[in-house]
Amino acid sequence: MKTPIWLAAVCLAASLPTQAQIFKPIELSDQELASLRGRYVMPGRIVSFGIVMTSTWQNANGQVIGATSSMQIQQTTIQPQFYVSMIDETGNGSTVTQGTGTVSGGNGLNTTQGVTQVVRAAGDNNSAYNNVNLNVQKGGQAPQMNNQGQVLAAGSTLTHANGAGALSISSTGAGVQLNIVANNNQGSIAQRLAQGGLMQNATLLGGGNQVNNLMSINVVLRDNLPSTSSLNGNLDQLKGLRALGF
Repeated sequence: MKTPIWLAAVCLAASLPTQAQIFKPIELSDQELASLRGRYVMPGRIVSFGIVMTSTWQNANGQVIGATSSMQIQQTTIQPQFYVSMIDETGNGSTVTQGTGTVSGGNGLNTTQGVTQVVRAAGDNNSAYNNVNLNVQKGGQAPQMNNQGQVLAAGSTLTHANGAGALSISSTGAGVQLNIVANNNQGSIAQRLAQGGLMQNATLLGGGNQVNNLMSINVVLRDNLPSTSSLNGNLDQLKGLRALGF
């Protein structure tokens, strides 16, 4: 009666070297690691996806120029669309001293991938803030869509200017980018969200400026399994995002 037990033990022992060879760790090459991705979620689980980008420049006399760009897609919204609201606030009317600072280099910032946040200051009494928030909520309801402001059509550019500086926001196949160039050589800021990365850059050459690049990415996921119809609808949404460069 004990023979089958011994026979099984011998067979198991004989198979161990083969199993050890099969499950031997293999080092991955840099090319293989570069192809790995961990950013995907089954599209049928997405209830709502939204992005809010805000950039503002306040100079020494309190005048502000900026813009907020927002986009939100839900199951009923197949084609994503950005909306832009301009920010324009008056100051106290005092004269802004011409900026005299200089910075060198930085050309490579336009070609970076992933997340890039940079502040370069060559002035006094400045404040600069780059920030990105990623908010993921499970089992929640889609927020009320708030489509206000000017439509930022694909391939177009919106502009605005006041005493603080000049602003432009564009939507191209490379994504959405917001730029502000301050008057009186005070500096500039840029914020970009595109396929391959996110960039927030602030360069200050004068004094007494307060600048901000803020971004919020909001995702609402469902807990239950998606239906076939919701899966198809969200796949269409993802195709629309790819058309905008994401």
